[in-house]
Amino acid sequence: MSIVVVTELSDRLTSLIDDAVASALDHRGGPELLRDLCGDETVAEVIATAVSNGYLLVDDLTAPTVFALRSGDVLQAMYVMKEFRRTGRAKRFLEEMLTQPSPPRDALALPGDRATKSLYESVGWKARLLTMRGE
Repeated sequence: MSIVVVTELSDRLTSLIDDAVASALDHRGGPELLRDLCGDETVAEVIATAVSNGYLLVDDLTAPTVFALRSGDVLQAMYVMKEFRRTGRAKRFLEEMLTQPSPPRDALALPGDRATKSLYESVGWKARLLTMRGE
């Protein structure tokens, strides 16, 4: 599997990102994570900045099934199309990211998202921070 840096958004990638945002909004902690990632910007603005900085990565430009959003050495989000989950695709993608000259050193996962935590643990990462917040 190869890692491709996105230089321009396609309709298919935009649709994949929209699916990821909808999924996050339906997940415990997802709306808060999106607010933290976006700050005062819209998701579209955050994605545009990520593209301009080379921080949006996909497995295939023409038919992306996995994307990752980085900021420096933090993997902020990783999303796999539903029909490609549990196929090892995310693990291969993450393993390839870790072989890059500047691999991510940390990653974010939503509370209760055991699949994402298991993915990160499968490459040897350990949980080291849990952020709690009151209303």
